[in-house]
Amino acid sequence: MPEREVNVITGAYGFTGRSIARRLLVNGKKVITLTGHPRSDSEFGGDVEATPFNFDNPAALTDSLRGASVLFNTYWIRFARGDATFERAVENSKILFEAAKAAGVRRLVHVSITNPSIDSDLPYFKGKAELEEFIKGLGISYAILRPAVIFGDQGILINNIAWFLRRSPVFAAPGDGEYKLQPIYVEDLADLAVSLAEKTEDVVTDAIGPEVFTFNELLHLIGRTVHSHTLITHLSPALVLTVTGMIGRLVGDVVLTPDEVKGLHANLLVSSQPPAGRVRLSDWLAENAEWIGTRYMSEVKKHYM
Repeated sequence: MPEREVNVITGAYGFTGRSIARRLLVNGKKVITLTGHPRSDSEFGGDVEATPFNFDNPAALTDSLRGASVLFNTYWIRFARGDATFERAVENSKILFEAAKAAGVRRLVHVSITNPSIDSDLPYFKGKAELEEFIKGLGISYAILRPAVIFGDQGILINNIAWFLRRSPVFAAPGDGEYKLQPIYVEDLADLAVSLAEKTEDVVTDAIGPEVFTFNELLHLIGRTVHSHTLITHLSPALVLTVTGMIGRLVGDVVLTPDEVKGLHANLLVSSQPPAGRVRLSDWLAENAEWIGTRYMSEVKKHYM
């Protein structure tokens, strides 16, 4: 039998990477994951080989990529914590991309963000823009996907909004709540990533879903879905951050960051491009109303413990 094509994913045990890995396995690919948390995974068993990132050992990282045809990169951080800074994430990503080139990887599929800008004062968006420019000058065929908000079974944002709306008598939106979001279903994003991996031309595309919501509309939609009686109100961003900071200490998590509030108010999570996804968040919520928000999902526990 011919050898299976090797595809490497950063974070195949994570939210987006897991959906990509499922498709690659169904398509008969050999899947290797680079991960900071090597462990046995019940879903994949031994079908996905795990190896450390080895950012501090580029030669070993290159060896782990040798023979791979495609690298799917989902590695990033939502917020800085300890040694995990945005500057470190950018540097680690560049080491990864250079290792991919040295290993002879044919194609790089990279998950970025909508509206990145090298001039942004938000490290998340600035860092993503810096990496896009680095990829374009690397000399490897690439596809860059720019999602806004990703929803699905392990999606933290939508679930935790529902969790608060199930339990809290009051939910305070920062500011007027009229800023917009354009969520994409994680399975649609995975379909797009795997499809673009087969192409040869360089691509940069927004990966956004078919529905656009103001934050107010999103809150009311989720509230109706979970039959919430929570009062939705509006407070200054500073006051909301103070309250969510206290809640974060209670649940052992970072609920909301100042940069996330700034990004929302700047309408950075919406696109003018045609939608790439087909699944509507409103339909997905209706189908998953029974469980969404019944437990809190912790970003800190998921990525830092």
